[in-house]
Amino acid sequence: MLILIFQYLVVGIYLVCLLLIVLYSIGQLHLVFTFYKHRKNYIPEPPLTGDKGLPFVTIQLPIYNELYVVDRLLEATAGQDYPKDSFEIQVLDDSDDETVEMIAQKVAELQARGIQIHHVRRPERTGYKAGALGYGLDFAKGEYIAIFDADFLPRPNYLRSAMAQFISDDIGVVQARWEHINQHYSLFTEIQAFHLDAHFTIEQFGRCAGGYYLNFNGTAGVWRKETIYDAGGWHADTLTEDLDLSYRAQMKGWKFRYVDEIGAPAELPAEMGAIKSQQYRWMKGGAEVARKMLRKVWKSDAPLGRKLHATMHLMSSSVFTVVLILGACSVPLLYVKHSLLEGQMGLLVFPIALLIAAFIILAIFYLATMLNREKSLGASLKRLFLHYIPFLALSMGLSLHNSIAVIQGFRGKKTPFIRTPKFNIIAKGDKWKSVDYRSRKVKPSVYGELLMALYFCGGICLALYFNDMAILPFLIMQCVGFGVIGFFSFKHAMSK
Repeated sequence: MLILIFQYLVVGIYLVCLLLIVLYSIGQLHLVFTFYKHRKNYIPEPPLTGDKGLPFVTIQLPIYNELYVVDRLLEATAGQDYPKDSFEIQVLDDSDDETVEMIAQKVAELQARGIQIHHVRRPERTGYKAGALGYGLDFAKGEYIAIFDADFLPRPNYLRSAMAQFISDDIGVVQARWEHINQHYSLFTEIQAFHLDAHFTIEQFGRCAGGYYLNFNGTAGVWRKETIYDAGGWHADTLTEDLDLSYRAQMKGWKFRYVDEIGAPAELPAEMGAIKSQQYRWMKGGAEVARKMLRKVWKSDAPLGRKLHATMHLMSSSVFTVVLILGACSVPLLYVKHSLLEGQMGLLVFPIALLIAAFIILAIFYLATMLNREKSLGASLKRLFLHYIPFLALSMGLSLHNSIAVIQGFRGKKTPFIRTPKFNIIAKGDKWKSVDYRSRKVKPSVYGELLMALYFCGGICLALYFNDMAILPFLIMQCVGFGVIGFFSFKHAMSK
């Protein structure tokens, strides 16, 4: 009896996880259809011209210990092709290291060049980034607020291009696409670019065109100041203050506009500790906002389609938890399949079909991105071939780390805002190993990742023993993913 319960429990959990992943994949596929439905008819407004009558803009730069990138950030921001009397820069500096003096010197230099730039120091760092943005907002002169994180390098035409998109009074945010100055630095940066390109090209454009909730991405966007105040201002009760304010603003009736043609170059994290800190903040913050806002979304009078896409959007970080459970069940599933079910092998045809379907749907999602990004079908297929499987493997490898973040977010456990360190890594020869801001601590989850790699290595041996080739590729990706994430987490933390 216990054996019977065990076999159906394993199959049942595996099947539920697969159904959730397929539902998520279908939602992504719907965004692909929405993208192609609206993309051909979308023409962004041309950049503003002339120097008279342009809206005044406050550019906010939240900074905390950015020794390696702050100089280039200030130089790029000050270099906007926008009248000097029509924008100001707030350097919201919460630093407690040499960055403070670097900023002071650079601000003085730019002021001497006629730039309206202010070095803003708060009495204490309460509320982290959200607190800094709110602090500066209260004395910002602009009716529009542009925000850039420290790793961004806005192009000279950014303000003219972004401000042209405020074509109606109900547009509260204009969001630009992230570009990548160090995409080709390593496989890790290639994979991040692969995923982020899909997020912006398909998800952000599709949500915008379909009238669904989308999010300000925390940087490279412009807010109407009235929108921020009307939505209740910046809140520091989640790690993703950008997602939180985005939903509150849209539920107030404000529209968000994503413009794929406006690019904002930025640095991708290259060191595993930095990648994980960014992932942790995004995953936990997403769960916190889902806990805070999802019930309000469903109680609103928004159309059903908007509510469904909002649910998929806010719960997207939970996909990692589903992937972790799915993977953990795959090894006992082998035992159930070959030792217990015996003549009932047909019961597992449906789950395997679902797994293949999810892989194909997600491949279509990413191929649609590549077709929009690359110059030819051949180049698109090449990039998909080179990066799709590594992306899936590394995503699986991050599932333990990200699941911990998601669970903490839904439980309401509060943790500090840990910013992603930037090291001015651009070309392949650039070094990050001896720089400051790196975490030298090996977290317990790293040992868990290495144990998971061994667990799936055992699963591979079991699959070979049973001569089961259907589930073998999935087990290999899990083993490689956890092994790579665990190994480089340990290596980068211990390297000098």
